[in-house]
Amino acid sequence: MKLIIQIPCLNEATTLPGTLAQLPRTLPGIDSIEVLIVDDGSRDGTSDVARALGVQHVVQFERNRGLAAAFAAGLDASVKAGADIIVNTDADNQYQAEDIAKLVEPILARRAEIVVGDRGVGSLSNFSPIKRKLQVLGSTVVGRAAELSTPDATSGFRALSREAALKTLVLSNYSYTLESLIQAGARRAAVEFVPIGINPQTRPSRLMKSIPHYIRKSGVTILRAYTMYQPLRVFMTTGLTCIGLGLIPAFRFVYFYLTGNRVGHVQSLILAAILLVVGFQILLIGLLADLISFNRKIAEESVYRLRKLEATVATLQSPAPDEADHHPVPMS
Repeated sequence: MKLIIQIPCLNEATTLPGTLAQLPRTLPGIDSIEVLIVDDGSRDGTSDVARALGVQHVVQFERNRGLAAAFAAGLDASVKAGADIIVNTDADNQYQAEDIAKLVEPILARRAEIVVGDRGVGSLSNFSPIKRKLQVLGSTVVGRAAELSTPDATSGFRALSREAALKTLVLSNYSYTLESLIQAGARRAAVEFVPIGINPQTRPSRLMKSIPHYIRKSGVTILRAYTMYQPLRVFMTTGLTCIGLGLIPAFRFVYFYLTGNRVGHVQSLILAAILLVVGFQILLIGLLADLISFNRKIAEESVYRLRKLEATVATLQSPAPDEADHHPVPMS
């Protein structure tokens, strides 16, 4: 059983050594542990530091592509390197490395395909009160969209089985955390949350530049992912809401018409017609989107089979660990 710990990095030359030093060397049920970093276009020699510290795998972007792209590239490289379990952690040493055992155990026990570290965001002292409330609210919204219990949806400290990694598709340019959970819920994957600890903050978050920025980016990500994986529910709800609103002025017009007051209420009729037409159009769009979603599922299955085949071939063709010593894989 091979575990690969992947670490997305952007200019982490100073924080990476401390993070790597705390990673476990052995774990119960794991035969070998390797480390993979994804250098997201760093300009401070992060890749050189990683290789000097003995990191077995280095994926290097020629330019910055964002956290979501780095996470996805790490999964792809990890499965091609023969990983049976993949743990994702941060390079700033936010998460306590000893909790990796907690993430891996449910997968080894075959209880879960994806395990997420729960930081207890509602009570974190280093979060401001408004940030705690936003984290709790966001986790609740994601949980409803994914039909999962998600106490900490934004936690990047998570483990995935090989199969879960192969089935994970990250389309967002912002972050993988929310979208991947909604996607996992849509395919009825077994997801488990385990309590974890965190270390003192070493630097400000690069993902959350401000509260409005976080709300806007996260909201768009949730809405897009939910619409993609639950299109009929989204469009049916919106369409029926428009139809319901349209019936109100329609009944008003009918009421006044039947009671003899037939003058001056044409505005209600026009408003009702507009809302009803829009509502029925949205319902038709929902049906079309639902049909398209079946094609998306077929495409996802094809991508999964292709990635599985590529990973198998890459694993069979991979050189021995000493022959592959620290060679970076450049990616544009």
